[in-house]
Amino acid sequence: MKNSHHDIVIIGGGIIGGAIAYYCAKAGLDITVLEKNELASGTSSRCDGNILAIDKDPGFDSQMSLVSQRLVHELNRELDMSFEYRNPGSILVCESELEMEAAQQWVNRQQEAGLDFTMLDREDLRNESKYFADDLYGGLECKTDSTVNPYMLTFSMFHSAEKLGAKIKKHTEVKNIKKQPDDTFSLETNEGWITANKVINACGIWAPFIGQMLSVDIPIKPRKGHILVASRQEPVGLRKVMEFGYLISKFGGERKVDADIEKYGVALVFEPTEAQNFLIGSSREFVGFDTKVNHDVAKMIARRAVRFYPKIADMSIIRTYAGLRPWTEDHLPIICEVEEVPGFYIAAGHEGDGISLAAVTGKLIQELLQHKDSCIPTEPVHLSRFQKGVLHE
Repeated sequence: MKNSHHDIVIIGGGIIGGAIAYYCAKAGLDITVLEKNELASGTSSRCDGNILAIDKDPGFDSQMSLVSQRLVHELNRELDMSFEYRNPGSILVCESELEMEAAQQWVNRQQEAGLDFTMLDREDLRNESKYFADDLYGGLECKTDSTVNPYMLTFSMFHSAEKLGAKIKKHTEVKNIKKQPDDTFSLETNEGWITANKVINACGIWAPFIGQMLSVDIPIKPRKGHILVASRQEPVGLRKVMEFGYLISKFGGERKVDADIEKYGVALVFEPTEAQNFLIGSSREFVGFDTKVNHDVAKMIARRAVRFYPKIADMSIIRTYAGLRPWTEDHLPIICEVEEVPGFYIAAGHEGDGISLAAVTGKLIQELLQHKDSCIPTEPVHLSRFQKGVLHE
């Protein structure tokens, strides 16, 4: 690869890079992917696998999620490798009358935006799972939500992209990038220098470091989250469940929980896998690039899970892991060409929605590269919203 020239280089071999590679290769573009480690070895390997609209703010956020859901549904038919796609919908559960009132308002707003949301009462929860706590008030559901194996979806998109002509270079780290007078880019890697016409930064939490190489400020911070993996004993539930407080935690509101739960942003997230194990989360904290498991936080997550599912208290935990989510101030990704550096694109900052929004991100980057009409409005996800101080509401 030394001193070779490439048309479009994607930096990053996670699910975002995989989606961009697939949609661009499918459109006939000449794609080369550079990944410093193995594919799906970063955030894409330390997450759950949900394609959700239930936790998205009504309006642009939820509409973007709907587009991505439709694209993933199509990918299930298009891609050669199965990625454990299921479409069971998801649930938010409430533990107070106050939360039920807020949930009703959330459902009303989503329905006004055209989404398939409905309220659930106590009896609905009992019918959903015998493991739910008896004192839960009810909740809401979104019927379009789906789930995937994030590893397999990433590998599947890269596999199909390669078959369509994309070149994937693993263990190839980008150490420096320079913009040349002829508007091409020179990239220094551990394998030598290469040149490219266009560069796409799909590096997630590392995107700001790539941006610095071209003097582009990318306002992304790593936000740590823990997940527990419980062994299969009996099927606790068939679809994704979150507490309504998860929304409050996600968007920075205050909940009536103890100080430690609030400090670490712990809120119930329950997800059954195709293998009948289940994942339990979640937490949210800013601790730099530390991915070590904090066992105190893991205990809080377990305690929160038992509050909603008392009968799982004796079930075994197989393992616990922590990952870093690329956070932005307004909880929306950055997907655009950088105006100050033509030919340099960013596709990062999805926080915990990278799996959900990978497909729509890949599709949008392909459309931007080919100057085609975009599948979603581009202004809310443009870098300039931070530079202008106008964030999406």
